[in-house]
Amino acid sequence: MTARRGPTRFRRYLTAAVAGCVLAASTAAARAETLTDALIAAYNNSNLLQQNRALLRAADEDVAQAIATLRPVLQWAVTAGYAHPRPLTDNYTASLALTAQMTIYDFGRTPLAINVAKETVLLTRDVLVQVEQQVLLTAVRAYMEVIRSARFVELRRNNVRVITSELRAAEQRFQVGEVTRTDVSQAEAALAAARAALAAAEGDYNVAREAYKAAVGDYPTNLVRPSVPPMTANTLEEAIAIAVKTHPLIHQRQREVTVAELNIGRARAAMRPSLTGSVSAGVDHEWNDSVTATLSLNQTIYSGGALASALRQAIAASEGDRAELLQAVVTVKQDVANAWTALRVAIASTDASQRQVNASTVAFNGVREEASLGARTTLDVLDAEQNLLDARASLIQAEINQFVAVYSLLATMGLLTVEHLDLGILTYDPEAYYNTVKNAPTTYVSPQGEKLDRVLRSLGK
Repeated sequence: MTARRGPTRFRRYLTAAVAGCVLAASTAAARAETLTDALIAAYNNSNLLQQNRALLRAADEDVAQAIATLRPVLQWAVTAGYAHPRPLTDNYTASLALTAQMTIYDFGRTPLAINVAKETVLLTRDVLVQVEQQVLLTAVRAYMEVIRSARFVELRRNNVRVITSELRAAEQRFQVGEVTRTDVSQAEAALAAARAALAAAEGDYNVAREAYKAAVGDYPTNLVRPSVPPMTANTLEEAIAIAVKTHPLIHQRQREVTVAELNIGRARAAMRPSLTGSVSAGVDHEWNDSVTATLSLNQTIYSGGALASALRQAIAASEGDRAELLQAVVTVKQDVANAWTALRVAIASTDASQRQVNASTVAFNGVREEASLGARTTLDVLDAEQNLLDARASLIQAEINQFVAVYSLLATMGLLTVEHLDLGILTYDPEAYYNTVKNAPTTYVSPQGEKLDRVLRSLGK
């Protein structure tokens, strides 16, 4: 009985291992990954989005700092001194001072700076939306490229099997004298070419998997080919109208024009006076206290032309930003038109390629049947197989291009976002951090600072 226990235990382990492999395989098969899953993963794992969210939070802090200039600045200072003027006399001095200084009125410079910071926050949010569209479109392209590469591998493998079968048939017919050695050599050459094409397709598939991991965050697992693309627009004119209204690039350029106009006001305000006040209280080493209050009105009379130059510069920058806004509208309209055309071409190519596949299938079956009867050569069969292969490859490419074109059109319309696609996940809230810091809280001290800490923890920062 002891002698039998070893093999029995080995079989038990082997059975368990096989069952584990089957379970793992079935789990992997069940864990199908949809395009929605890929888009969600890309959104959650994107380092580019994380970077631009941090830049947005930095822009939020500019608002807090601009608002802080309206508030008093409190400073304390402790000084101590020692002098030895005569050989027998030492002189020690010390003082403690508390100073408060505040800008009372600067003819609009500070309010304009606050508005500039706020508009910069809004345009930075528009940049974040553009990055989101870029991330999602890259994920779509990577997803569809993996599907295309996988289907090409399958197509090439099937081609190798078919040509292998044709080679065997040619060899059998050569043995009975129905064909010459040339027919066999042609089949062998075609098989070698098919195997080379298969190796290239497998290489392309591995490259596509790496691109998918870079875009989504992990390697693809049992990707499901999407069947119904999202809605875009009924006409080109409608698509252009939506893009002009919603595209984040146009919104960004509009904000930049507003910032430029505000900067003109700031340049003019810099030529005007400013009124500041300060209060200082102190005590020296002999406990003599003092309180001083000052009110100062000052204005630059001459700056060598720097203030006038700054005004001219702001006006020129505003004109440039307006031109950039107009060009952005032109670019967006052109991108929409190009994407619309690409989608129409892809749809037409898909339909034509499907017809080509149908016709090539009939032709291939007919040529192969005629070859079995001796009416066609092996080269005719190989040519028909190649034509069918090319037609199927064209159909695969056209279908992939059609899906990518739909999402590209959405991106040019400014609609390729998590919210518009309704992916059903929590998205980054750009207002949460802004609303917490816009009043310039003091972190770790004020109640607003404690709220800021909670917001940062919720953002995972």
